Amino acid sequence: MDVDDVETVAVLGAGNMGHGIAEVAALAGYEVNMRDINEEFVRKGYDQIEWSLGKLAEKDQISESDADAALERVSPVVPVEDAVADADLVIEAVPEKMDVKKDVYAEVEEHAPDRAVFASNTSSLSITELSEVTDREERFCGMHFFNPPVRMQLVEVIAGAHTAEETLDLVESVAERMGKTPVRVRKDSPGFIVNRVLVPLMNEAAWLVHEGEATVEGIDSTTKYGMGLPMGSFELADQVGIDVGVHVLEYMHDVLGDAYEPCPLLTEKVENETLGKKTGEGFYDYENGGAEVPSDAVSESVQRTLLAVMANEVAGLIGDDVADADDIDQAVKLGAGFPDGPARMADDEGLDALLSTLDERHDETGAERYEAVPYLRDLVEEGRGFRDAGGDGDDDALDFETIRVEREGRVGHVVLDRPHRMNTISGELLDELGTAIDELDADEEVRAVLVTGEGERAFSAGADVQSLAAGGGDPLEVVELSRKGQATFGKFEACDVPVVAGVDGYCLGGGMEFATCADLRVASERSEFAQPEHNIGIMPGWGGTQRLRHIVGEGRAKEIIFTAERYDAETMERYGFVNEVVPNEDLEERAMELAADLAAGPPVAQRYTKRAMLAGRDDTDAGLEIEAQAFGQLMSTDDVMEGVMAFMSDEEPEFEGK
Repeated sequence: MDVDDVETVAVLGAGNMGHGIAEVAALAGYEVNMRDINEEFVRKGYDQIEWSLGKLAEKDQISESDADAALERVSPVVPVEDAVADADLVIEAVPEKMDVKKDVYAEVEEHAPDRAVFASNTSSLSITELSEVTDREERFCGMHFFNPPVRMQLVEVIAGAHTAEETLDLVESVAERMGKTPVRVRKDSPGFIVNRVLVPLMNEAAWLVHEGEATVEGIDSTTKYGMGLPMGSFELADQVGIDVGVHVLEYMHDVLGDAYEPCPLLTEKVENETLGKKTGEGFYDYENGGAEVPSDAVSESVQRTLLAVMANEVAGLIGDDVADADDIDQAVKLGAGFPDGPARMADDEGLDALLSTLDERHDETGAERYEAVPYLRDLVEEGRGFRDAGGDGDDDALDFETIRVEREGRVGHVVLDRPHRMNTISGELLDELGTAIDELDADEEVRAVLVTGEGERAFSAGADVQSLAAGGGDPLEVVELSRKGQATFGKFEACDVPVVAGVDGYCLGGGMEFATCADLRVASERSEFAQPEHNIGIMPGWGGTQRLRHIVGEGRAKEIIFTAERYDAETMERYGFVNEVVPNEDLEERAMELAADLAAGPPVAQRYTKRAMLAGRDDTDAGLEIEAQAFGQLMSTDDVMEGVMAFMSDEEPEFEGK
């Protein structure tokens, strides 16, 4: 079966995950049969879809007509035979219990057509074992969405022992049609990728507290502000549900052994039914303020231990051929919101140091969870890291972590590539942007630069406050960071070729300051702009107080900065900040078209025009002098002769920059 043959999707389960998956499938254009065990459950799921679609339309993320059409494609049903009779793809999202899932598949197998592919939304259970309940093991795989499915980008696509390659390809294509990023899990292994990293990390945090080596507050301060994770470890456990993590641990313990024994601190919470936010109390009391994580209780020894345990899990996944380092990093960034992937974090810390930490703690405690996997030892002995394992060690100047640089004809395309963080700008991203523009500006084949953000949610939502906060708040360091951003963005403003910013979604704070440095800006209709710094008591620090006024005038610049309000694309076009507003679906094509048009222009004239205009901002006489000198030099160039001849013959000129 090809992806174009998939027309009807049956979603089994109308709970939080089930109705979310059904909504995503309906938005992608599929006919959806959403089934649960009684009318009350399926109606509640349907009502949740209707509410969610309404919120998306209210926020202009989809149109009212798209919301209505998606809801019409969802059919709430109770009888299994009605749900699956015409299904091309069956996605099961029932409670995370092996016996329950097996019973569901045994029943579904009786009624589903032979062509139908089965996919389980399990977060940890064996795909192989589930598939063997059916007569279609080769057409059975895992399709693990993350909560909430409408917002979360990641889908883990998991191979069972019997799964055919064609099945994995099909399900990955369906996930892409749903607007998701599929990451393949090559081997059936408990926890797959994200939970295999996150859950042992949560367990280790609990053991450190249980054994008196740390406090809950100290652990969360370390994970949130030392490691730069989106939430503290216990804060996250409360958010997800402590019982959910314990359930995954118990399964991993049964399959993988004592290294995954759940910490009593966690199991006692489950026994006492203090499961986190959903019960009002977990590690924090949510009826009296909730989580308050201190920023000044970071422990280097705790951080090293947690990183060592995480590195061991990464090594286990790679060594067992479950996934490679790049896929692990992508999955954890998209599924858990890590600013950097765990393989990258471990490499940066040093695998030799992390292995030493594991060995020392294993010698001290005898605990199996500190026993290093062989693959980690092999890498340390070979002097390699996770990300260069198997490589030749050569660095490509345009091989980046937080951005992508692509060339399309004469256009150098820079993509801010942190969709899991709404393309927010970290110190590392600034470094990579600086390197990228230096490379592109020096490349004579590149005649224009286009800058866009990955995904549809944001060009850039501003500075990565979480990442920057993890580095401390020393005023001198912050001053240097401000200067770095000013200088990096200034390179784009001053480079010799035209720069186009293609803005789709949020363009806020530092993201707007970056867009300000482009020569032209094209925006989608759904884009929003703001300099919101005054809302939190700071000010634009990457050039916004200076560059914005040259585009929109001082009065408008003060309005935008002082009010800290959000402005839609049409308003910013009226203010002169945006050159053109286009339909959402046309943004990428139109931005590239404009960049390509500029790339066909006369490079020498463009270079001197930019220099004259930049010099004349604060000194008109200086700008005029550069203009006069450049005008004289241009008259003797080959490009002028080419332009004149083309004009006379009514043809398009082919400028060579000579």
